[in-house]
Amino acid sequence: MQQSENDILRRVRKIEIKTRGLSNEIFAGKYHTAFRGRGMSFSEVREYRVGDDVRDIDWNVTARSSKPHIKIYEEERELTMMLLVDVSGSRIFGTTERMKQNVITEIAAVLAFSAAQNNDKVGCIFFSDKVEKFIPPKKGKSHILMIIRELIGFKPESSRTAISEAVRYLTNVNKKRCTTFILSDFMNSRRDKAALEDALKIAGSKHDLVGIRVWDRREAELPDVGIIELEDAETGRKEWVDTSSRRVREHYAQSWQQRDQEVQELLKRNRIDTAVISTEGDYVAELIKLFKQR
Repeated sequence: MQQSENDILRRVRKIEIKTRGLSNEIFAGKYHTAFRGRGMSFSEVREYRVGDDVRDIDWNVTARSSKPHIKIYEEERELTMMLLVDVSGSRIFGTTERMKQNVITEIAAVLAFSAAQNNDKVGCIFFSDKVEKFIPPKKGKSHILMIIRELIGFKPESSRTAISEAVRYLTNVNKKRCTTFILSDFMNSRRDKAALEDALKIAGSKHDLVGIRVWDRREAELPDVGIIELEDAETGRKEWVDTSSRRVREHYAQSWQQRDQEVQELLKRNRIDTAVISTEGDYVAELIKLFKQR
């Protein structure tokens, strides 16, 4: 359904009120400490000393020298947050009151306002199986509201997903270190698997990458409601499924578990801290947990 300009503005205002409040109450004062290294530029490498943070270990130099080395950073005056937002077809799904795209929009707004409270720059990359839109990093409330407006009203050209395209674009367009949140359901094309692995390795060596993975429980299990027609939101493929069959439901659940395990292993291999958030869950609690883990 086409949204009118007034509808979009009302939704922007509603999200602004809700997410600014959450940002003020929960995230104020924790942003810098939670995302350590954000806004830091690489200076040099030296041997590890007792008391150094193991998260700063340079594993490549350590492997070559057979002695642990850490990266030394210098703080930059201007800090930057990048939001990589999945706008592919699979985000338009939800079996509760909220679809995945609504949750992603709210989380992006909370993070953006948190950055604004610290006078940091915020930029955004919308992606499907290509980069759909790039919003260069800037400061200020009006810039944040513009990003939220785009999140609500944006119509992508493609419905498919290739996260590697957005990650590669990030590496090319942002030369200075920044904190980057990848907001997606991570239902990535299997053909993009190798490319994404390479892209994450390269981007992770330059930027602080954080995953925000949004999912819906009906993606993990089918209800027993008889014969229904399912449609792939990204390819348009339709298929009739007999959900009354226990074998069908078990196969569906196993397929999800396999895909879920692959995503977890991918993020873990690339040392990407991740919050996993359900459409019917409390994303605030999950984000706080992510903050505390860092």
